[in-house]
Amino acid sequence: MIRIAQASDMAEMLAIYAPFVEKTAITFDMKVPSLAEFTERIKKIQKEAPCLVYDLDGAVLGYAYAGKHRTREAYKWTREMSVYIREDAKAKKYGTALYTSMIELLQCQNYRTVLAGITLPNIPSVNFHERFGFHPVGVYDNVGYKLGKSHRVGWWQLMLGDYLEPAKEIVSLDQVLATEEGQKALKRGESRILV
Repeated sequence: MIRIAQASDMAEMLAIYAPFVEKTAITFDMKVPSLAEFTERIKKIQKEAPCLVYDLDGAVLGYAYAGKHRTREAYKWTREMSVYIREDAKAKKYGTALYTSMIELLQCQNYRTVLAGITLPNIPSVNFHERFGFHPVGVYDNVGYKLGKSHRVGWWQLMLGDYLEPAKEIVSLDQVLATEEGQKALKRGESRILV
């Protein structure tokens, strides 16, 4: 099931994240954060937006979150999405399920735009985001140096509503989850799992 990440999930989430840090340029972390550092990151995100886990019989198979894009106040309607799936669980579409619920929750909270930064080349991630309607908006050349070489980062964007309409105030995640609409949004992705 898809649910909000809890303190008791942090060690499993960090175990999923660690190989991405150690073996890939998918994340630009150079070393695996401590459990305390990782927990603090997630808690900071959850003050404003969702961090979701896919829990199967008590095991976390993947997680997704919508972090802050930039700190200036006018950016507050924009979130930056990420998803990490356990290596042995990638074939079942848990990432698709988590993103489906995440996007609906962000819409309920009145966020207007979501972004995804993708270290290039990464055709599976590009295809994954474009299936959700993300479109490319630019590339930063040589902005990260990891694993002995420079990397390009492409940016993809998804509009969550009509950008010509005035922005509405952000609704807290707790308020959204207290509604029937919010609970439906949280569970929406579960129908996307391959059984």
